[in-house]
Amino acid sequence: MTTRARLSPGLILVCFCLLLIVISILFVDRPLAFLMHRLFHHSPWFLGLAAIGQIPLSFAAPGLVIAAAAGWWGWRPQARGWTWIAVALAVTIAITLKGLLKEAFGRTWPETWSHHNPSLIHDGVFGFSPFHGGEGWSSFPSGHTTAIAAVAGVLWWRLPHLRWLWALLVGLTAFGLVAGNVHFLGDVIAGGLLGFLCGRATLALPLPTEDRPAP
Repeated sequence: MTTRARLSPGLILVCFCLLLIVISILFVDRPLAFLMHRLFHHSPWFLGLAAIGQIPLSFAAPGLVIAAAAGWWGWRPQARGWTWIAVALAVTIAITLKGLLKEAFGRTWPETWSHHNPSLIHDGVFGFSPFHGGEGWSSFPSGHTTAIAAVAGVLWWRLPHLRWLWALLVGLTAFGLVAGNVHFLGDVIAGGLLGFLCGRATLALPLPTEDRPAP
């Protein structure tokens, strides 16, 4: 068996995304951030698009708690219910890993948003300070992209007839984050890869694919 035959589409996708992240950090992130600053300086329209990713961030953990409580009181989810449990679980896992990676990489932000965080636009700061800690060094990967991509990573296979919608939600979130200079492009690609992989990994659980008939 040749090496080419052993490479799965998933592995090729991961390697391609990793290559894009490296290229973005080395050659794209800095000039793109300056361009977005000149064109769209803190436009509320793009910040609104970026906020799409806040929805799963806000509701994933409460959703798991509600599902657990409902199960305690006798709820037995069918296929659709298990799909949304998988979504909440994928997002929760993804944002936990995202937090660890932010701490590990310690990347500064494109712009200064709060607490006078050091940034490329305001201070000329661009780079990574591994395990520095603090909100000013937590740009990589993007949490909002991670969350919405984790949703897509589950629903892409569980609800494939709406793949256009899941791709659109991830795309709009990513575009809003980059155009609004909330994140560098490399942050967004990394968050998308992390979230999508977490969503896909959640599907390794033995989830039912169709509802069981009522007894």
